[in-house]
Amino acid sequence: MKTVKSTLLDRRSIRRYEREDIPQETIDLIYEAIRNTPTSYNGQQFSVIDIDDQSIKEQLYELTGQKQIKTCRRFLVFCADYNKIYTLAASKSADMPDFPMTADGVIVGVVDATLAMMSAIIAAESTGLGTCPIGYARTAAPEAVAKILKLPQHVFVVCGLAIGIPREMPDLKPKQPVDLVIHHNTYRQDNMTKELVEYDNEISEYNRTRTGTKTDNDWCNHIIGYYKEAMAYHTLDALRRRGFDVCK
Repeated sequence: MKTVKSTLLDRRSIRRYEREDIPQETIDLIYEAIRNTPTSYNGQQFSVIDIDDQSIKEQLYELTGQKQIKTCRRFLVFCADYNKIYTLAASKSADMPDFPMTADGVIVGVVDATLAMMSAIIAAESTGLGTCPIGYARTAAPEAVAKILKLPQHVFVVCGLAIGIPREMPDLKPKQPVDLVIHHNTYRQDNMTKELVEYDNEISEYNRTRTGTKTDNDWCNHIIGYYKEAMAYHTLDALRRRGFDVCK
């Protein structure tokens, strides 16, 4: 078992995995870590679909183009989930408010599912497994993914997580320095441009010199490129088809 420090600070996304199965005791640890996730109101507004069926993984790969989905041993899909509370409320004839139809309701589900995924990452990484979060599980083809996973209304995918025994150990990507990430008492009031430019240059140098595939990408334009691509996702429409007709 790795130390907390090593688990948190040495983590990097793994995209190539060995074929060996993950021991069941390790899977059980990941399950328990997920189950013990702190959630809003203890409402536990999330569910996780653990996929070890290769045919399903390959269907998801075809939709997302993310090869680590088909090569990992387990692919966990983290969902915001209000189906369970709707089901129980109906059985008790309880008056269910339209909270899931609000922006805050959607955010609560996303936060709960994201916290659960981080619990899974920490548990998996602490045992020496590799992980890779995959947002394309949410954005690439929402309706097709929901159909494959047989998601009921009031459930939507937040993120996927590939888990397996690492077959690679990529260089650790530079992250923003502490002074750009942690603000004290209020948001920083000084000009951060110089530090942001320095970080942008650091990412450029990393991409030019890293092990494996090298690129000329900086941080700023690369991320803006993702944002431009995401403008075509129409996520709100996808949420409405999942039963989240956000009104306020």
